Amino acid sequence: MSLYEKILNKDDKIAVVGLGYVGMPIAVSFAKKVDVIGFDLNEEKIKLYISGMDPTNEVGNEVIKKTSVNFTSDETMLQEAKFHLVAVPTPINSDKTPDLAPVEGASSIIGRNLTKGSIVVYESTVYPGVTEDICIPILEKESGLKCGVDFKVGYSPERINPGDKIHTIENIIKIVSGVDEESLEEIAKIYELVINAGVHKASSIKVAEAAKVVENSQRDINIAFMNELAMVFDRMNIDTKEVIEAMNTKWNALKFYPGLVGGHCIGVDPYYFVYEAEKLGYHSQIVLSGRKINDGIGKFVADAIIKKLILSNKVVKQSKVVILGTTFKENTPDTRNSKVFDIIESLKDYGIEPDVVDPVANTEEAGREYGIDLSDINDIENADCLVLAVAHEEFRRMSWEEIDSLYGDYNNNEKVLIDIKSILDKEDLERQGYNYWRL
Repeated sequence: MSLYEKILNKDDKIAVVGLGYVGMPIAVSFAKKVDVIGFDLNEEKIKLYISGMDPTNEVGNEVIKKTSVNFTSDETMLQEAKFHLVAVPTPINSDKTPDLAPVEGASSIIGRNLTKGSIVVYESTVYPGVTEDICIPILEKESGLKCGVDFKVGYSPERINPGDKIHTIENIIKIVSGVDEESLEEIAKIYELVINAGVHKASSIKVAEAAKVVENSQRDINIAFMNELAMVFDRMNIDTKEVIEAMNTKWNALKFYPGLVGGHCIGVDPYYFVYEAEKLGYHSQIVLSGRKINDGIGKFVADAIIKKLILSNKVVKQSKVVILGTTFKENTPDTRNSKVFDIIESLKDYGIEPDVVDPVANTEEAGREYGIDLSDINDIENADCLVLAVAHEEFRRMSWEEIDSLYGDYNNNEKVLIDIKSILDKEDLERQGYNYWRL
């Protein structure tokens, strides 16, 4: 009997290692069909899941309460599983080089609890070669088993779009790969239990690893192009959004927009590609240039804020700036690698300590990682400048009266409004005399 059949008959289990924005949704999805162990080192997170709380907001509290996933921080329970999915983060170091400590640590934990006949599949984003050259040796060392003989390994890059309730894990085609044809077929069949959109079988693990970094690098480059245009058009006094709307009337326009590009995928993955290319003697030109442009957009926005304050006859150091939104994208609590914090740091260079509001963000994470104390929007008053940084539904639903009430008792031409996501009506605001700017 194949491992797929044993898992389907609940004779064997699936284990998901790493229960964040990627691991938790796939654990919950598999648990609808088979027995699943959900493992994470973070005991506080495990306690939240067990109590029916979803700190990621990816599937919601009600789903967590009903799921059959066996949440645990006890690594020995992994010995009960034969199919292991690794979904730990792969961040970058301060020098922009890959930080493989989480994936190496997960490999050690699995290796210590690996049994014969198991399959280990990595979903964490890595550069080509990491799975075979770094992870497999760790699994073999810790387990005393031989890959290809005693256990198999595969790679299937995550494609979850945090905060997206339409393009969920079940509805996105899954790339799968394995160390050999037998493992590839087994991995594909197991994923097909939950992936309604189907799977794409890559010819090798390296191809699958490369596909992941390339798809995010491609998006990063396209947004970088729009960000560069936005910076140039700002000098030309041309509205970038109007240019894009005109351009998008052509059938083959790509419909990208400028913006803050952070997070744990697009803002990180290109550096994995660049790192490996440099090791092989090739200096990236397009990918690295795009990343540099996107890394600099926070300072560009901050400079635009200062310019608008000056034009509104404000004393910059005495101005009250309120930033609405800190997460790396809308409708998710994830603040990791959010470029909003680049705006905050740049404003501090001008002597401005902005108030920051975000009803969605993970408050503890914002404080721990960035030293930011989030304010309650109900406590905001007498603002000189509002910065709509993230398009959370909570902000989109605010009436104009609610937004305007956050300002001080000034004339409209003294009220600065920075609309990074272009969610407000520019013509209406300018007609009312507000000092409005959008990216």
